[in-house]
Amino acid sequence: MHRIMIVDDEENVSRALRRALAASDAEIELFSHPHEALRRAQTTNFDLVISDYRMPEMDGIRLLSEMKKLQPDAMRIIISGHADLEGLIGAVNAAEIFRFISKPWNDPDLTLCVYHALEHRAVLVENRRLADQVRAQRKELDRQKTALQKLEAEYPDLVRVNWGEDGSIILEENDT
Repeated sequence: MHRIMIVDDEENVSRALRRALAASDAEIELFSHPHEALRRAQTTNFDLVISDYRMPEMDGIRLLSEMKKLQPDAMRIIISGHADLEGLIGAVNAAEIFRFISKPWNDPDLTLCVYHALEHRAVLVENRRLADQVRAQRKELDRQKTALQKLEAEYPDLVRVNWGEDGSIILEENDT
């Protein structure tokens, strides 16, 4: 189950967003104050954060930038009725938002955007997990290679094998 945070100073907007996402089978938490949302994010992980662009205490770009620091894996969407190019560029650069959604939104489009954000997050998390696994395997292979080189240096005859063309091991008379 996914956990979604919605932050908007207009509670009716937050509730409308929650209703629009009700079919997503996600746990949705609503916040009307950005500072409350950030405090919650210090104790609870979220898969997605949807924030209003313009709020009195803290704008959505700043909130999502702070969320990026607290939870870099959480996807970030900004929503606003006041779309300005400078604000969008700031949001993309500072908070690395996934999408900008304008008010009023279309419920099916919002649902699809949330689905894509969560799928994108899953791919990013899986890629990181696989990269970590590859790094761990490389480290183990390096450790084994070093141990093998040490053995070869100490006991050169231990690793010397005469292979036949068919893949068999050829034993010399003094090897028996």
